[in-house]
Amino acid sequence: MLLSIGALAGMNFEAKKVWVTGHKNPDTDSVCAAISYAYLKNQTDEREYVPKRAGAVSAETKYALDYFHAKEPELITDAGAQIKDISIRKTTGVNSQISLKRAWEMMKKLDVVTLPVTNRLGKLEGVIVTKDIATSYMDVYDSRALSKARTQYKNIAETLDGKVVCGNEHAYFVRGRVIIGSSNSEYMGEFVESDDLVILGSKKEAQVKAMEANASCIIIGCGFEPEKDVILMAEKKDCVIITTPFDTFSIARLINQSMPIKEFMTREMVAFDLDDYINDVRDMMSKIRHRDFPVLNENGDYVGMISRRNLMSMQKKQIILVDHNEKSQAVDNIGEAEILEIIDHHRIGSLETISPVYFRNQPLGCTSTIIYQMFLEKNVEIPKQIAGLLMAAILSDTLMFRSPTCTQPDIMAAEALAKIAGVEIEAFAKNMFQAGSDFKHKKTEEIFYQDFKIFHTNDCDFGVSQVSAMSREELDKVGKQLKPFMRQVLGEKKLDMVYVMLTDILEETSRVISEGTDAAKILARAFEGKEEDDGVLLEGVVSRKKQMIPTLMNALTEIR
Repeated sequence: MLLSIGALAGMNFEAKKVWVTGHKNPDTDSVCAAISYAYLKNQTDEREYVPKRAGAVSAETKYALDYFHAKEPELITDAGAQIKDISIRKTTGVNSQISLKRAWEMMKKLDVVTLPVTNRLGKLEGVIVTKDIATSYMDVYDSRALSKARTQYKNIAETLDGKVVCGNEHAYFVRGRVIIGSSNSEYMGEFVESDDLVILGSKKEAQVKAMEANASCIIIGCGFEPEKDVILMAEKKDCVIITTPFDTFSIARLINQSMPIKEFMTREMVAFDLDDYINDVRDMMSKIRHRDFPVLNENGDYVGMISRRNLMSMQKKQIILVDHNEKSQAVDNIGEAEILEIIDHHRIGSLETISPVYFRNQPLGCTSTIIYQMFLEKNVEIPKQIAGLLMAAILSDTLMFRSPTCTQPDIMAAEALAKIAGVEIEAFAKNMFQAGSDFKHKKTEEIFYQDFKIFHTNDCDFGVSQVSAMSREELDKVGKQLKPFMRQVLGEKKLDMVYVMLTDILEETSRVISEGTDAAKILARAFEGKEEDDGVLLEGVVSRKKQMIPTLMNALTEIR
């Protein structure tokens, strides 16, 4: 949201696309499943499906994406509706030099109370509203208002339904007063000053006297035309002559409407960006007594107007979730989005939907295995790149088939995908895990959050991060680095306990370090392990989903 200075059609500025996204702090499965499922949907559905990610890509995932030349999905952090999701009124911007009368006529024609004022580059300069026009008509008493506003003679003629008979219509009235000429031409020279604009009738003597007094412009009313010698005199004196069908009273009443709107427009006001969230916009609108608000794009260019009424036409984001169904793991404000599908292999979580959705949940080691099955079911050919990404995800989630979550369908899928991708499984997995185990150039926060999830049970909220590596020595170093950071996470995330699984892929063990009241004691009791200074060693425990979380939750339920 920003503070900016300032043919009617409803339109959306972004075609309706369906996001396919994994969970926060995405692992390889979360990212690769999003890419692969979006590809599958695009082959079988008319709508456009776009893969997204809900967090930073880990080094392991980056290795897989780079290896198979796949583009990293765009980051999203919030599923809330944005201005680009509502109908925006495309009121064309007007030039700041147009007259107040013309602005008023445009408002009536378009049935709006606000006109955006833009420059030649499409940048917003301000807005003109009906109140501004009323002010110019009711509250302006200065006879020099027209010249102070640098009013163009062309504007004056158009406002009075007249024409410029003599002089440059594109010139500006920049000095002098607006006065009404006396019916007695003998006294004309007494009150007409140099550069004044004089409203006159048909009398030739008065016209001549006004020009002799060096009037810069004379307006002749009631449809009378000046004689030729008057026009010649005006040309010599560089005086503009305007004729109009209106009488003197009407001219005097209307002439202020010829002033350019730049003199009355609002130059400072709130404008919104296309990416601003509706909740923020609604809150801002409630505090400001404007009816309409300009909308700008990412380049700061004006694109349209919105009002409080437009917020009622909000269209929710349409999203497919892969590899998760927990509200705490989904992007922020997921409740404001329309969830179309959920494809997952975890336990049924806390996420609720307003209407029924397609929900596919299978007890497999990886979401990408489910997606592989869906390719076969729909008889869609799997490209080499997609095959490689699906395979990488399965190897990652199953720790190259070592995890107890691994099933025979996972192994069969990975082997079939490896053939399509032209990859040797063991060599690829080793290199991918090695890339993920390189912690030298990573920040502590980055290591901790690369695979972190929050869980809830009864009145206890806890988080579990998992860090996997090919050697225990590397994991011990990381553990010492993470230990003090875990205390910070407790406060920031408002958790009761935090655990980090330091998983040795080759040895198939995890040493778990913890923070929080009785966190280590509860863990040791749950797994019948020994609480030590460097954590609790869990032999054969490598799966957070199948081994760590169920056992820990059971222990917490019994204790609390």
